[in-house]
Amino acid sequence: QVQLVESGGGLVQPGGSLNLSCAASGSFVSIKGMGWYRQAPGKERELVASISSDDNINYSDVVKGRFTISRNNGENTVHLLMNNLKPEDTAVYYCYVVYGISITIRWGQGTQVTVSS
Repeated sequence: QVQLVESGGGLVQPGGSLNLSCAASGSFVSIKGMGWYRQAPGKERELVASISSDDNINYSDVVKGRFTISRNNGENTVHLLMNNLKPEDTAVYYCYVVYGISITIRWGQGTQVTVSS
């Protein structure tokens, strides 16, 4: 069974930085892509950034230019470097992986990011 373990969340002041990491483990083949969603209180979950197996990268407009997604294929990990954080970036951040012929999606447990002075 595939498991995702996230790390790197926490409390940071506006303008600060955090680096989220997500490691996928278990029995799976052919990762199609990995990425991050977030969900703020009272809001729907939204895509933050994604990276495909052939390194096609997408960002939401609100984080473009501030966040950078990267992937280590050999270790099945994905990272999200978040710079110039704003209070509106406060949310639970969820890692996901898409894999297999049947296009299975697995989610991490979420990590809290709080941007506040």
